Amino acid sequence: MTFGWNVLWSVVAVLALITALFGYAASRKRFDLIDSVWGPGFAVIAALSFALSPHTARGLVVTALTVVWGLRLGWHIHSRNRGKEEDRRYVDMYRRAKGNPLAKMYRVYLLQAAIMLFVSLPVQYAQYLGAAFGVLDVVAIALWAVGFAFEAVGDRQLAAFKADPANKGAVMDRGLWRYTRHPNYFGDATLWWGLFLFACASWTGLYFVLSPVVMTLLLAKGSGKPVLEKDIASRRPGYKEYVERTSGFFPLPPRTAR
Repeated sequence: MTFGWNVLWSVVAVLALITALFGYAASRKRFDLIDSVWGPGFAVIAALSFALSPHTARGLVVTALTVVWGLRLGWHIHSRNRGKEEDRRYVDMYRRAKGNPLAKMYRVYLLQAAIMLFVSLPVQYAQYLGAAFGVLDVVAIALWAVGFAFEAVGDRQLAAFKADPANKGAVMDRGLWRYTRHPNYFGDATLWWGLFLFACASWTGLYFVLSPVVMTLLLAKGSGKPVLEKDIASRRPGYKEYVERTSGFFPLPPRTAR
């Protein structure tokens, strides 16, 4: 099967997954469920692409790395949200929706499906490259590992911090969070640049450079960091000072307090 047909089947699979999830979310009146399926959605795309591809060593590796990342992220978000109130972002979206709220929420789901498909293009393309495993693939694995470590360790450190009652209302500024306010977002962006490098085993893989660019911009400038930090300073004393001394995205040594 050609890469074009692969993409088409990925579109069909993601639309089916998102529509089924939306129906379940609407029945439960809880629309933040899409966050728990974000990572696993990429895993579905990677596994489907591998099943349709020529089954190369590169394809196996890029599929495994995508699946490991996607399932870990999905489980982390599910565990974090279980038993808690719905994410206020989705509550606000539904409350502000005029006319037919369900139709507008479905469009939110479709937008996430479109982003998922676009960002995953390098992973799908890499599975169709027949070139031998080379130095660039090793660099790709190393970059993925750095990103995965930042994301997984950052999530674990924050979860442990929040689990301690003594830290209630305090600002997490330890571990990786001492060097960047969002080690998980930085890690997410970094590992997707690593996955993109697999597609660069052929120069034609450069056509898909916008995929990791979009993921990075979403995390650093879009629905990630800016949305999370919009009102956190008003809810958490000391966060303003944390912002002044800590890099917003790329890990850097803490700045000296003015």
